Amino acid sequence: MAKIEIDAIDRRILAILQENGRLSNQEIAERINLSPSPCLRRIRRLEESGVIRGYVALLDAQKLGLDLLAYVNVRLEKRSGPGLSPRGDTTHADLFRAAVQTWPEVVACHAMTGDMDYLLRVQVEDMAHFSRFVQDQLLHHPSVIDVKTSFSLEKFKETTALPIL
Repeated sequence: MAKIEIDAIDRRILAILQENGRLSNQEIAERINLSPSPCLRRIRRLEESGVIRGYVALLDAQKLGLDLLAYVNVRLEKRSGPGLSPRGDTTHADLFRAAVQTWPEVVACHAMTGDMDYLLRVQVEDMAHFSRFVQDQLLHHPSVIDVKTSFSLEKFKETTALPIL
């Protein structure tokens, strides 16, 4: 995807929206000393270009009883096998990626370099919930051949804000 040209005013708009996505166009325009119409045009351009992907409410996992955060490294089978397309156009990675989409415990999944293929961020209530997820879902998946887990002991920084330089 092509990189969109972003000037200093766009960067200020993005910084403001990352801090508080509920501000009105009028409030944003006032903060950047721009009239509301050009401010709205800039925001719409950033939305249409995909720079702004959407707006969400950020929830506190602990206040919702989701106290355990785990990072799970997953290694997949590389050879073809049962459940895969005979033509070879469906891979273990395809099957795993589709399964991950159905697991609500997985809040992020990244394809990785190195010894493991994927890194999952898993947010659950407690160790019993995590154990059920790993044993009933993850380890039962036909593509998974190895899993290594690290648990978060303390969170001292977490942000959704990107560095807008």
